[in-house]
Amino acid sequence: MARAWQEALSRDELRSLLETNNWRAWGSIALNWALVAASFAWVAGSPGIVSVLGAIAIIGGRQLGFAVLMHEAAHHTLFRNRRLNDFAGNWFCAYPVWTDIGPYRNYHLKHHAKNWTAEDPDLDLATKYPVTRDSMRRKIWRDLSGQVGWKRARATLRRDLGVGLANDGAGTSLSFGKTARKGGRSWHNLRGVVITNGILLLGLAAAGRPELYALWVVAWFTSNSLVTRIRSISEHNMVTDPGNDLTNSRTVEANWWQRLLIAPNRVNYHLEHHLLMTVPFYHLPRLHRLLSERGVLDGALVEKGYGSILRQAASKPAVA
Repeated sequence: MARAWQEALSRDELRSLLETNNWRAWGSIALNWALVAASFAWVAGSPGIVSVLGAIAIIGGRQLGFAVLMHEAAHHTLFRNRRLNDFAGNWFCAYPVWTDIGPYRNYHLKHHAKNWTAEDPDLDLATKYPVTRDSMRRKIWRDLSGQVGWKRARATLRRDLGVGLANDGAGTSLSFGKTARKGGRSWHNLRGVVITNGILLLGLAAAGRPELYALWVVAWFTSNSLVTRIRSISEHNMVTDPGNDLTNSRTVEANWWQRLLIAPNRVNYHLEHHLLMTVPFYHLPRLHRLLSERGVLDGALVEKGYGSILRQAASKPAVA
């Protein structure tokens, strides 16, 4: 049976949706870094608990944003040119947050091809919830206290040094711990993260505020862990029918502050991404709108905001 969502789109609409725009890619990368820079400037100009916590929250969300842009590059939808796509995706997005397009692409495309089958490498992430409220509180505390980030750091370091497959211990990572690096034990596997983070630190030192780099590190260990967990929960957990294209992944209609802190770079349109994974992220809202206007998404898994998803994720009854 033909899929209704495919019949709802004309060839011209599909062609337009699949078109890659290099300027929009550069703009998205620049905006992510601008928000990071603004967070540093906020703390530098108005030091205090509010600015520090706010900066950590924003930076953690942007770190997820860089991972999302790396994910676009893994699909070859960030830039038209393949070499530029991988170069920019790694050096401006992936390496600063300690990931890499190469190993990520290998397993992630298998996730799309084998979604909700025994061969899906992300199947374990899709079946972790719901949990009890107490369990959810513990998970959130481990995220915000840096415990999950520390496990992820150790696991990723082991992966990069070739001493075993990594596992972040929480099932919340977008890209860490899924496959071993090529080349085995080698400092080359750490070159990108060391160089890019070194440049960031040197830039802050040149501005006279090297201590602000601590915000980047703390965010990676804390707020980034939490927002990555929320993203993971929202995409495939608690679906109604894994065999149905419209109900085996979820789109979240996020408001402005959720897009700032939780759902950067249109990562909330996950259902549409799975329907047509070669649509660049900036066209996903239009794809969602077209399908919605034509009734295709009636009955699809579309949620209003992340609050209801987190309530569902913490809805398992506690055992007496």
